[in-house]
Amino acid sequence: MAQDFAPSPGSSILQAEGLSLSFGGVRALSGVSFEVKDGSITALIGPNGAGKTSLFNAISGFYRPSAGRIVFDGQDITRERPPARAKRGLARTFQNIALFRGMTVLDNIKLGRHAHLRTGVIDALIYRGRARREEMELRREVEERIIDFLEIQHIRHAPVSALPYGLQKRVELARALAMRPRILMLDEPVAGMNREETEDMARFILDVKEEWGITILMVEHDMGMVMDISDHVVVLNFGQVIARGEPADVQRDPAVISAYLGSGDLAERLAKAEAA
Repeated sequence: MAQDFAPSPGSSILQAEGLSLSFGGVRALSGVSFEVKDGSITALIGPNGAGKTSLFNAISGFYRPSAGRIVFDGQDITRERPPARAKRGLARTFQNIALFRGMTVLDNIKLGRHAHLRTGVIDALIYRGRARREEMELRREVEERIIDFLEIQHIRHAPVSALPYGLQKRVELARALAMRPRILMLDEPVAGMNREETEDMARFILDVKEEWGITILMVEHDMGMVMDISDHVVVLNFGQVIARGEPADVQRDPAVISAYLGSGDLAERLAKAEAA
């Protein structure tokens, strides 16, 4: 059964309240409720098919839940489209890299600011006045802050298609940061990475929270990383929340252990993390 949920007043920036979502006769989410505290790293975990991606898509606006609501910074955004949510400061990356492969790293990152640009169509077409000032300001911020922060100066003019997978994931993170998010939603940020790449990405995620003050909500299967960097963990199984709390408490929760034992995932992943 889904757990009862009462958000803590004044402590959260994002709240999911009783979200349900179905596809035909298949129920992907059933009464899902949880909160994301401002300035925290919250991880969504669960066995394959638990509903994590469906929940991410509902929060970012790609799916509309059949019941429940999503509250961001005190405002109900349940019916808002993805661009409106982006303007509010909700940015995300994707499990499968969603970059423009024929464009350079720099141009891909600059696209992340599109939702916030104030330039009109005429100004943009003739590239003068405000359009030129905005472009120069954006380029300075991207080159002097984001690219430097993510240590990708050496590839900024390279086409994305020429980059190895780990660097492409870093570029996608850079594009999300260019949106000036208040919440950064990361969909499996270290999937497919080797150990060194995973450690680098974990470091960047922690720095985004601590140095940039951005709240993180992520879906991730790497249990070692989840337990190391998360402040709060929410566990889904069959579209319902079965546990939530601090990583150490969730790891010992009987319901979580039972959910993962069916696939062997939790024990196997934690054992690999401890051995690494």
